[in-house]
Amino acid sequence: MNKIDRNISKIILSALKEDVKTGDITTKATISKSKKAIGKFLVKADGIIAGLEIVKAVFKTVDPKIKFEIKINDGTKVKIGDVAAIVTGKAQSLLTAERTALNFLQRMSGIATSANLFAEKVNHTKAKVIDTRKTVPGLRTLDKIAVKLGGCANHRIGLYDMFLIKDNHIEVAGSITKAVEACVNYNKKHRTKFKIEVETKNLIEVEEALKTKADIIMLDNFEVDEMKKAVNLINGKCKVEASGGVNPDTIKSIAETGVDYISVGALTHSVKALDISLEIVLLK
Repeated sequence: MNKIDRNISKIILSALKEDVKTGDITTKATISKSKKAIGKFLVKADGIIAGLEIVKAVFKTVDPKIKFEIKINDGTKVKIGDVAAIVTGKAQSLLTAERTALNFLQRMSGIATSANLFAEKVNHTKAKVIDTRKTVPGLRTLDKIAVKLGGCANHRIGLYDMFLIKDNHIEVAGSITKAVEACVNYNKKHRTKFKIEVETKNLIEVEEALKTKADIIMLDNFEVDEMKKAVNLINGKCKVEASGGVNPDTIKSIAETGVDYISVGALTHSVKALDISLEIVLLK
């Protein structure tokens, strides 16, 4: 990702406004405007680096004259002691941008690291690990970029780009059949081609969903044995997604049932930030 789009620019501006607001009073009080410094982003835990392009944009937003050199590309495995990037410029600017930059970098790298762990556990199967909408409000774009950098894939981005019929929709609509038919009719009426996914909780619901025009059937909290039966029942008539109870210990056996997708909310809702620091030294 070499270009920062308008949405990401807004996220960066919002984050800086939240942190800096009327000014970085500590830096202004203690650091002369004339002082220059260099900073190294030091990796302090093994993982996947993600978000350096975002970090570069943070510094450039604070001070366009800052020089930012990426040493390790986003999506690359890193180890303790690696220097991911070097930033050079006014000491005041570096210190003002530091925390916002690290917040983005540590979170995105944490997501990418987790995604890579899950992806590697299923790479012997056809299953793709996908994310969910369980993201920090306002940060979904960055969370989903990090998921892809870690080797997993994005599910729908929001409520607007795909039908996902869940239990509450089914309850209100009256049945799986009625809910899917309503989505089919929506596509016809609006001349759209949004894919239709429907959640099922047992084999009886899978059988009902198979009689509809659903593109994807989600198996929600199925035991592995029941999941195998569902995959055999579906038999390639549509795509199959497994959801619920997925963790590093269970994902291998889930993938081996033959499902096409495995959604993992923990990729973005239970993130452990990757330990990265910015070590700043004054230039003489």
